[in-house]
Amino acid sequence: MAGFFVENFGCRATQADGAALERQFEELGLERASTAAHASVVVLNTCTVTTGADQDARAAIRRVRRQNPDARIVVTGCYAQRAPEEIAALPGVSLVIGNSHKHQLAEIVETGSGWRSASSVAKDGFSRKASAPAVGRFVPVANLTEIPELRTENSIFVSDIFAHTDLLAAPVFDAANERTRPNLKVQDGCDNRCSFCVIPYVRGQSRSLPMERIVAEVNALVASGYREVVISGINLGRWGRDLADSTTAHVGTAALGCPGEPSSPVLVDLVRAMLCETPLEKLRISSVEPMDWSDELIDLMASSPRIAKHAHVPMQSGSDAVLRRMHRKYRPWHYREKIEKIRAAMPSAAIGADVMVGFPGETEPEFEATRRMVEDLPFTYLHVFTYSARPGTPAAEMPNQVPVQVARERNRILREIAVDKKLAFMRSFIGNTIEAITLNVVGKDDDGEFTKALTHNYLKLRLRGRHESNQWKTVIVQDVHGGSLHGVRAV
Repeated sequence: MAGFFVENFGCRATQADGAALERQFEELGLERASTAAHASVVVLNTCTVTTGADQDARAAIRRVRRQNPDARIVVTGCYAQRAPEEIAALPGVSLVIGNSHKHQLAEIVETGSGWRSASSVAKDGFSRKASAPAVGRFVPVANLTEIPELRTENSIFVSDIFAHTDLLAAPVFDAANERTRPNLKVQDGCDNRCSFCVIPYVRGQSRSLPMERIVAEVNALVASGYREVVISGINLGRWGRDLADSTTAHVGTAALGCPGEPSSPVLVDLVRAMLCETPLEKLRISSVEPMDWSDELIDLMASSPRIAKHAHVPMQSGSDAVLRRMHRKYRPWHYREKIEKIRAAMPSAAIGADVMVGFPGETEPEFEATRRMVEDLPFTYLHVFTYSARPGTPAAEMPNQVPVQVARERNRILREIAVDKKLAFMRSFIGNTIEAITLNVVGKDDDGEFTKALTHNYLKLRLRGRHESNQWKTVIVQDVHGGSLHGVRAV
């Protein structure tokens, strides 16, 4: 094989899956191509959270086929799990491999690219893996599910995602900031059933990477020179709930004065272990649902200088009626209490939220309740989404779908509020010092050279001069413009 190329779409979890896929190919001795145009196998790791995400994946298939007509196009990820037949029918697609089989994707591709057809892989049982499944694995390749009645020259490997117990895990790096801020997925799947969300049906049940594996991964990253690690998951706050009851105290924990974790670990236990058992300089916690922000987690984040002061807490709506139709597990007053606790504990923290507008039946008074909550709470940024109907979800069948133009206007209103809030937050740091990690990007503007950086509370910063990447700096903030803080290194 001349080379492989993995292109990812969507959330941090998908990016992490993509990194694990690259690791699979590399462990087979295969090389990564520089671009999709130069690869003999192109893996498109898709998202399906919105209609737009599906459209992006189909456009990518057309683009790869146009730019590299000889490439084998392998489509995987959430869209592949949700609608394999739809994807397999697209011109140029060679293989469709759902999330259910993603953990052995490289082996499926390699066996089919010798180039035996993937259909023969299913027929001959892929004999070198035909034994019983190993502990903790989903299914041997011998039992891979091809759907022959749907196949023309394509092959589909998809099966019941809820039987899936494997979790792909490999650090992933933002291309622009490579070797600075790796993201490690420690949880996958979701046991919630929000009425608008298709993710549980394409990601499966909640499952966690064991604490020992996470600690080992983080220690390996630190040993390689990384100073900040981001932990993420589909429903990160549920980490540990599926792990077998056991004593989770670790070697070295007691010596550092840290208590052993309880038999049923939760997220705060993982965070504490990472602080106690690794020398990591900065831990950043990605999105956590409001009901999982325990007082203990908030207090630990506030008290430890090694945890980035950054809380992302999905809100979705400020209307109690809308939250109930969404099947969300909290009420607006619960959400408000959590945000106020976080702000009281950490006055300089970045606090962000996901907000959805245009949910079926959303009236003007219901939207107004959301707008008021966004205005009232101390958010520093927002991710505002317009509702997108997903096939098979309860919300897609609800009456009173909101007209697109109405939903877009509501989106605009909230985005304008978010812009004002973020600017006010950024300006509050002018004249003060702040910690920031330098990124692997150096630029030049009217004031000369600068190095891009990210503050501990998730603000972009331009640090005057050229600085080595992956270094924590104390910076004096001088100004705000162009969406960034501007500052100089404190002496």
